[in-house]
This record gives sequence, C-alpha cells and structure tokens, in this order.
Amino acid sequence: MNVLVIDIGTTGVRSAVMHHDGRLQAVEYRRCPPSSPFPGLVEFDAIELAAAALEVAKRSLERHGQPVSGVGITSQRASTVVWDRATGRPIAPALGWQDLRTVFDCITAKTDHGLALAPNQSVTKLAHLLNAHDPGRQGDLRFGTVDSWIAWVITEGAAHVTDRSNAAVTGLSQHDASDWDDRVLGIFDIPRSMMPTIVDTSGIIAAATALPGAPPLAALVGDQQASLIGQSCVHPGDVKITFGTGGMLDLCGDHVPPTSGNRSANGTFPIVAWSIGGATTWGTEAIMLSAGTNVDWLRDDLGIIATAAESHDIAQQCVDADGVVYVPALLGLGTPHWDYGARGSLFGLTRGSSRAHVVRAVLEGIAHRGADLVEAAEADTGRDIGVLRIDGGLSANPTFVQALADASGRPVEPAPVVDATTMGAGYLAGIATGVWTGLDEIAAAWKPRQVVEPRAPLDRDQWREAVARARGWIPDLSALDF
Repeated sequence: MNVLVIDIGTTGVRSAVMHHDGRLQAVEYRRCPPSSPFPGLVEFDAIELAAAALEVAKRSLERHGQPVSGVGITSQRASTVVWDRATGRPIAPALGWQDLRTVFDCITAKTDHGLALAPNQSVTKLAHLLNAHDPGRQGDLRFGTVDSWIAWVITEGAAHVTDRSNAAVTGLSQHDASDWDDRVLGIFDIPRSMMPTIVDTSGIIAAATALPGAPPLAALVGDQQASLIGQSCVHPGDVKITFGTGGMLDLCGDHVPPTSGNRSANGTFPIVAWSIGGATTWGTEAIMLSAGTNVDWLRDDLGIIATAAESHDIAQQCVDADGVVYVPALLGLGTPHWDYGARGSLFGLTRGSSRAHVVRAVLEGIAHRGADLVEAAEADTGRDIGVLRIDGGLSANPTFVQALADASGRPVEPAPVVDATTMGAGYLAGIATGVWTGLDEIAAAWKPRQVVEPRAPLDRDQWREAVARARGWIPDLSALDF
C-alpha cells in the first residue's frame, strides 16, 4: 500500500508516491515561484499553481503505474487565495505569506481592536483582496489557504476545506482552532459563507476526481507540521528544525490547548501540530527569518562561492572563523527578539580575514540562530530538548551540521531526506487509509542519516554581543510589534 503526496512550497511543487517502508518514488517537481511586483509585495498565479500541482501529481501516478490508497497535501501556510465559487477562478493574484502590503492594517487592528496580528497571516490579506475586488461583499466567493485551494481543484469543487494546522495560523480561527472567530470575521467584514470547513489533518475528505483513479483525499497539513511528523517527532518534547530559506523550529506538545494564540515571553507561539480522530495535538514554533538565504547571498550577491554546496568546502579551509562573527539578520531577527529593524552584520574582521573565515562565520551564525530557537523553546515550554532533528537544504552541509551541534550543545540528527514535509504528509494520509497503524509506528520508523555529536563549543557570549550590536539598525522597523 502507498500514498500520493502533493507538496507545495513557496517556489515550487513536488509530488511523490510514498511506500510503507518510507521510500519516495516517482518524484516530480515543477518550479513555480511567486512574483514581487514591488519591494515587500509577494503574489502568485493560483491557476498556474494548481495546474503545476495537477501536472506533477498525474506524472507521479503515471510513473508509478498502480493505484494509490490516498492523497496527502502539504503546503506553504497562510498564503491567501480568493476565488469565485461558480467559475472556480481566482478574483485576483493570490497573496503569498511573505507579502507585507498589509503591515499598517495589522498595526491598526492592534490599536483599534487589540488584535495581535502579523502580516504573514491570512486575515489582513483576505480583507485586502475583498476590499479591492468585492467592497460590497456581493460576490459568491470562497477563501482558502493553498491547501484549501488545491483540495478544491483536485476534488473538482466537491471539498472546500482546510485542516486545523493551517487554520490556526491564519489569524481567523478561535485560539483552539475549533472554529472560525466570528469577532475577527466581523471586524474585517469577512462573510462566514466564504470560509472553508475545518477538518482533521488526517482523515478521508472526498474523492480526488481530477486525478486518475479518483483516490481519496486523506490529509491536509501545513508544511512545518508535515516536517515535524515527517521526522517522526510525534511524542511530547520531540523537536525538529527545518533550515530552508528561513528556519523553523517546531516542538511536539500534548493535547492541552493554549490559553492564547499570542507569542510567549521568549518569542515562540503555539501551533496546531495535527488533529486525528477529533483529537488535536499542539506544538510550539520558533522562527528564524533567514537561514539558507544567507548562503544564497554569499553565492548570488557577494559571488565568493559558486554553489551553495561549496560553502562547506570553503569553510573547511580554516579550522575556525578566527574571531569573525556573522549575524544572519538580512530580514531582521525573529525568535526570540522579533526585531524587524536588525540587519545582517559581520564583526571581528581583520586584515588576515579570508574568504574561508567569512564563509565559516556565515554558517556558524545560522547555527547560533538555531541554538537561539532551541533556548527560546525550552524557556517558553519548560521542556528539555535533548536531540535536534533537522531537514532542509542546510541539513546536507556537514560544516553547518557540526556547527549547530557545537552551538546548541546537543546531538544533531539530519533527516534521511532533505525535505521531510513530503514524508509527513504521506504518513498522515497513510494513517487515514490504513498504510500505517498510527503515530507509534511512525515514531519507530525514524532513521537519521547520521548522528553528529557536539565537539568544540562555539562562543555563545560573543554571539550575544554581536546580536546586541546588530539590533535596532533601522529604528522605525525595530519599533514595529505584531
């Protein structure tokens, strides 16, 4: 038995057939990046995204050559699509989760209504689209995050749904993610009729009639939650960090809902990890705004490495960074500081500083930020984090993985695949269709690529001093608080 996974990231769409032993076969990928018509604006063509999802899914099924027992969808979170129910066509370009055009709407919501909203959430994006294209709220429209949109497409309009892991990060749900928040809907004049039904993360939803064989749609899950379960972090206290363009730490919690959806004292916030059989598992998330972006900067802007993989080879030309410290704050700092005015900084340069020292300092700086997330999650949850499981592009960089172990003082276990999101959505769809018996079987399936032990501790005191100097660089942005 096996399942099909459709994995929709920020810049592309992947599909694969996942088998009971965890193997991913018939993997297909199509690049489908968003556009940025002006700085701070991020939008995408939802029709093109849906076409890409259908194309890769059909190719995977064709290559596999046999029926699958179910389909799982994992996707970027909080990106916002609004479409006409009758025609199935979006009313405007969809707004990506990185889009910042509603920053001042978030500030106004806090000032006027006491709502703690961030521009990466869906609520102000949805209100913006409605105000621009249906100010009288006369249209028969539907709202969805990307999971909801793709579910609508592959079921040919039979399912207008989202799961709790996605609903909880929209800013539109009650804090326990049990239903939509009527107060928030009223403040932004959002008709409840356009909202999707909130369903379990894992469970049979509807037939995916747009795909050959019409397999059942059996799972919807946000990308970071998919990565959490894809790395078998299914017991309270299990932790993973995904080091992609940005960095996301997620900690598996228990079934006790939070008393608030707001950020905690150390800059983490509660998430729905998943819901199965009506039971919701909660978690905690911490965010690094830029991770792999810093390596891209070395390659694309500074031109001191030719490929991302070369960063390891160059960094290995020196035994340490020789006092050079890099703060990876190209987009500001997330957890625990949440300082949008902080900026990337290099400290400790001398005439003897080489390309290798700078490259190593960049990798170590990202590792330090990973350790920051760990410390914040421990402080906010009271749980001790003993081992770090990681995925994402940087998990394949040996210098970085060792630096993370050294900065955090913990063993690091890279996932067997670079992108564990696909495996997580597969596990969830497979639980619903009987491929796996439950979470305990998934926990037992964990097989890291290796285990990297701490070797030489990095100087955390020097790191904290560097962060203090990088903060507040643009005071007006540093003053923003969402």
